[in-house]
Amino acid sequence: MPEQVLFTPAALEEPWGQQILQRVQALNLPVEYLKQNRITGLRGETERETYAISKRTLAVVTAPASQFKLTPIPPSADWQFHLAQGCPAHCQYCYLAGSLQGPPVIRVYANLPQILDNLAQYEKPDQPTTYEVSCYTDPLGIEHLTGSLAECIRYFGTRDRGHLRWVSKFDNVDGLLNLPHHGHTRCRFSINAAPVSRFLEGGTASVAERLQAIRKLALPVERGGGGYPVGFVVAPIMPLENWREEYTQLLDDAAAALDFDCDLTFELISHRFTPGSKEVLQEWYPNSKLDLDEANRITKRNKFGGIKYVYDKDTMKELRSFFEAAIAQRFPQAEILYWT
Repeated sequence: MPEQVLFTPAALEEPWGQQILQRVQALNLPVEYLKQNRITGLRGETERETYAISKRTLAVVTAPASQFKLTPIPPSADWQFHLAQGCPAHCQYCYLAGSLQGPPVIRVYANLPQILDNLAQYEKPDQPTTYEVSCYTDPLGIEHLTGSLAECIRYFGTRDRGHLRWVSKFDNVDGLLNLPHHGHTRCRFSINAAPVSRFLEGGTASVAERLQAIRKLALPVERGGGGYPVGFVVAPIMPLENWREEYTQLLDDAAAALDFDCDLTFELISHRFTPGSKEVLQEWYPNSKLDLDEANRITKRNKFGGIKYVYDKDTMKELRSFFEAAIAQRFPQAEILYWT
């Protein structure tokens, strides 16, 4: 729960903004009505203070015009769109660090109907088109405050070729089970080995709770579930001490949770960081045990010339071979969408 909820004037003019207002009022959360459409006053004396204030703040705003020009996001999906920016979790490897401007306040968009109406023009005429909604937020982590993820699922349930994809580290899925998704939403959960999930993923549901959530969503409707296509995002994969044993246990637990036939995919993402994200993360989490030593990595450049630090080729090959074999053994019908 946020400690304060801010509403801009423009957000209050939106019917969806009023729906969010009713939700936060029903939860007896303190609401502040801003006099302008800018979020200010969140900076502390240090970056750590700014982080703490921002993470306790939910700001209900309207998405700017730039949000209506979608960008591709391979290999995850054809396009990305956003119902919010900022995340309530405290993951010490947070990949949003350095990629969002300003304090990490959670900004929720009140003009969601217009955002959804904009998506149809990006659909391919002759094949399915996928849309990722989890790039800049964890939509399930704020769903009790916004209802926006359920609205997205309803929307994509009406599309012939549009398919929604979201991923979460939370578990409050009961409100999604009976939605008319018509198989057009894939619900994915980020999972990791115990040393990562326990010590580096603050404020999230435990992996055991996430596994129960994906079970609920994947179970057939006639068995009381949601009947959704589902997926595991194993990320960020790290060559921890005893990593084979740790990840074997993780996949065994996942197989026990999904002990029935279902539409399942895997996405495998190794840990990486940039100079900018390292600087921000060390300000946010000065006592973290996360390994951000460039000496243990090799450099990789993106198409824009930016640098990121990744594991060396031998380490990557060993990790990838392990996961591909272990997944094939436990989930022979599942598809591994990509390794990166």
